[in-house]
Amino acid sequence: MTKMSDEEVEKLLRENPHLREYVESVEKKIGRPAFYSKLSRDLKEEKYPNIIYPTKGVVFIHIYRTKDMEEIEYHAVEPTLNDLEKKKLEDIMEQIYERAPKKGDVKTDDEIKNAVKELLDEIVIVDEKANVRSEEKKGFLSKLKSSKIRVTPVERMDIEYNIVKDIIGGGPLEPFMRDPYIEDVHVITGEKVHLIHKVFEMVKTNIEISEEWASTFSQEFSEKIGSPVSEGQPIADGTLPDGSRVNIIHSKDVSLKGPTMTIRKFSETPISVTQLISWGTLSAGIAAYLWLCLQYGRSLFVCGETASGKTTTTNAIIPFIPPNKKIYTAENTPEVKVPHAVWQQLLTKSTGPKESHVELFDLLKAALRSRPDYIIPGETRGIEGRIVFQAMQTGHPVITTFHAGSVTKVIQRFTGHPINVPKTFMDNLDLVLIQMAVEWKGKRIRRCLSIDEIEGYNREVDGIMSRRAFEWNPVDDTHVFRANRNSYVLEEKIAKNAGYTDTSEIYDEYERRKHILERMVEENIMDYYEVVQFIWTFYREGEKGLPISL
Repeated sequence: MTKMSDEEVEKLLRENPHLREYVESVEKKIGRPAFYSKLSRDLKEEKYPNIIYPTKGVVFIHIYRTKDMEEIEYHAVEPTLNDLEKKKLEDIMEQIYERAPKKGDVKTDDEIKNAVKELLDEIVIVDEKANVRSEEKKGFLSKLKSSKIRVTPVERMDIEYNIVKDIIGGGPLEPFMRDPYIEDVHVITGEKVHLIHKVFEMVKTNIEISEEWASTFSQEFSEKIGSPVSEGQPIADGTLPDGSRVNIIHSKDVSLKGPTMTIRKFSETPISVTQLISWGTLSAGIAAYLWLCLQYGRSLFVCGETASGKTTTTNAIIPFIPPNKKIYTAENTPEVKVPHAVWQQLLTKSTGPKESHVELFDLLKAALRSRPDYIIPGETRGIEGRIVFQAMQTGHPVITTFHAGSVTKVIQRFTGHPINVPKTFMDNLDLVLIQMAVEWKGKRIRRCLSIDEIEGYNREVDGIMSRRAFEWNPVDDTHVFRANRNSYVLEEKIAKNAGYTDTSEIYDEYERRKHILERMVEENIMDYYEVVQFIWTFYREGEKGLPISL
């Protein structure tokens, strides 16, 4: 948590007149908000928060609750246009549409942003002497139809923001797309948009999609994800350019209140394993255990319910794979982040002619010919699970996520229809990690509930034998190493293959890795890429190369 100094706040207000105007209006009602450059989860404990923090660019977020309010509210503070600016915007857009074809082939969002800036430079002239919104007479614009449109610096900023957010951004949802603390966006026609916030959980916003505009908006937004909706095709799934997943239900015949939308935000920088340890999602012991397992090529399924943090945990532990390994990822939407230099990142293709479609099954078959050291299907759902086990059978370790609440359910679903993996193949899987979002002492938290080791098929009982390695104790919110000095994976699958003459020595290495991770947390080494370099330095140089004392 980083609170801003008075000087930093004054600079922010000076550079963003719309923010100053907003702060002055709310200060009279609920007091002056506190400004933060970064948020901490500790803020969640505040009963009546009154804080403002920046997002990308000119959008700021005010989170507050007064004694008269039942719930916390989320107010997006963004540049808005007065009537005069709206008129200028209309004239500017007319000229943009006339000149845009001359810009040639513009495809990516960055190219469009640059084109908009270039066109604005051609169309407007900025009056640097004016520091506030201009008060020109109404007839002023008509005289400038054939010349540049005069704007103040503030107007230029406001107009550019509104053009970009409507053309390539999220329209009215743009503030949420810029906010790094948002996990999910829930849009229901005629109601205030609600969000899942990383610090404050479910919050109500000041933004609403009206019934009059909802149908048009859902169609326009569906085009941004490349999956247009209509009355004949009322449901669409797709991905925004930043990787966020979108589900739209368009037809009122299906969604009775009108179009609805859910956006699962994509985090540009993954959360590090040390951050998960500090939050209590994993223990340092679990992380050390997974470090050894991934170093020595063990296969792992990360399982749990929707929004339990499966992909977050997967991304956090991928750096445990040694840096010189080749990683092959196959996904429907790009969620897995891999820091390795040799990363073959592949996506399914479901647009265009049917014969050009590429399914996850096809990508996983191709993986077997690509000689990867690790295959990471973002999520395993159906018959592609057969290829996952075929890959493990041929010596390719796999990490994938899967919807299941226990190791028993994992085994049942993989050995049952439609995946139908033979029970005798299940010993190719080494570990099943179960993670859930649980209610604990009035708080909703994500926890690794268990890790089970798969020992193999027992013919006598016609079943798969497993051993509990780690277990979460909800009484005191700790993780217990049940398989300490009795781990099948550490002793039989790692220690023996790694050349240990005494397999019990692997526990000394486990304790060493655990201590390193604990020291990293103590030293507040939380940035994902810093953690990556730390772990990889250990691989290259050992303990002596680490920048902290152990």
